[in-house]
Amino acid sequence: MTRLFRLTLVVATALASLSISQTTWGQNNGGIGGGNTTNDFAQPIAGVDIDATGVLKIRMFDPRVAQQRLMAARQQRGNDLMRPSKLRKVSLQRLEAAVNAQRENGGEISDDLRAMAGLTSIDYVFFYPETKDIVIAGPAEGFVADPTDRFVGMQTGQPTLLLEDVVTALRAYAPQAKPTNVISVSIDPTAEGLERLQQFLGSIRNVNRAMTPQIVAGLKNNLGLQTVTIKGVPTNTHFARVLVEADYRMKLVGIGLERLPVRMRSFVDRSTPGARGNNALERWYFQPRYDGISVSDDGLAMKINERDVELVGENERVVDGKRTVSGRANPASQGFCRDFTEKFPEIASKVRIFAEMRQLMNVAIAAAYIQEQDFYTQADWNMPVLGNEDAFSVGTYNAPEQVETAVNAVWRGNQLMTPLGGGVQMQPRKALSSSAVSVDASGDNKRILGESGPEGLKDGQWWWD
Repeated sequence: MTRLFRLTLVVATALASLSISQTTWGQNNGGIGGGNTTNDFAQPIAGVDIDATGVLKIRMFDPRVAQQRLMAARQQRGNDLMRPSKLRKVSLQRLEAAVNAQRENGGEISDDLRAMAGLTSIDYVFFYPETKDIVIAGPAEGFVADPTDRFVGMQTGQPTLLLEDVVTALRAYAPQAKPTNVISVSIDPTAEGLERLQQFLGSIRNVNRAMTPQIVAGLKNNLGLQTVTIKGVPTNTHFARVLVEADYRMKLVGIGLERLPVRMRSFVDRSTPGARGNNALERWYFQPRYDGISVSDDGLAMKINERDVELVGENERVVDGKRTVSGRANPASQGFCRDFTEKFPEIASKVRIFAEMRQLMNVAIAAAYIQEQDFYTQADWNMPVLGNEDAFSVGTYNAPEQVETAVNAVWRGNQLMTPLGGGVQMQPRKALSSSAVSVDASGDNKRILGESGPEGLKDGQWWWD
């Protein structure tokens, strides 16, 4: 007698066209500057590459490169730039002038510019009417490039801001330009793929454990490649790639194909077999929490008080290859979203891609504030270099257009759960609405604005503590 099994299959998108390292570089033990970092740097460092045809490849980087770079960076700790700072200020116009000077001299952009003087977040936006400087500010620390040439702080292991990401955000909210309403990434199956998937599911009979490889292959082949849609920023930028990877990694966590270094239960762990039908989809997407912005009474100083990110779900069903929103809530999906949101600060401290996504959300809010306050006009600055792709290029990557499907088979019940689509969505201007912004009655923003301004800076100096 043949023993029959009930099969739970989980399907999600898997990335097929990224060129981003997936190392967390010492973040699990307190960062590069502390803990047993020698052992961290002795381990092979994995990343991903794509070739000219867009084929994804895993690449292992020599750990000796990381060790050598860390040792060299530690020798520069006496340098003011490499010292930790609770608040480092960067003038955007002076930054542009420094970039242009290096460009005109025919040299490559230096690491201090590329890493934004070691800023690990944007906490403030300031405008100084006397000098007409537009300034961003936040904590900073000494930094080092990992073997994939992405910068991380030597103390915390957190990623630094990247000049190219800041420029991408500023262009989304450029001088005299229509403001960008939404910056988003979505990874979605095609209608044809969903229809083939439904037909394939209807053909499955008398499932047993030995059929698992065939069923998994059938799901992947019938659903086929999924489509990446990027809005608000150019598709061939690092900014866009971070959002795509963050979405991808989140989905793999949800379906149990990736485990975070944080104690939490995935969607699969929480799911009850039979709770939903075979044509049910689960969509999850990241968005910033829009409250927590405070401004001075004159608008010259803005602070991002909160930097939380939330994961939200949207219930869907598939009928004849078309997705429709369902009003039914799924407790497993709700629990997964709730835990991911509550533990996001801890997750971001240990998994760099989520810290980078949070950074970009704050960068976009800062850029939107600069445009909304019309600091460009007040500063008489139209970003002649940073706003010009020919002068400073940020579109230097192969754009992700399609992804493959990943499948996780879990022998627990007879429900087929397919968390497909979703992504990352942000509406930076929403954070600046009257309902989300408060006036800083304490005067702290204005006090910090005036504590150390750009007056008296040396020629060529673009950052200060």
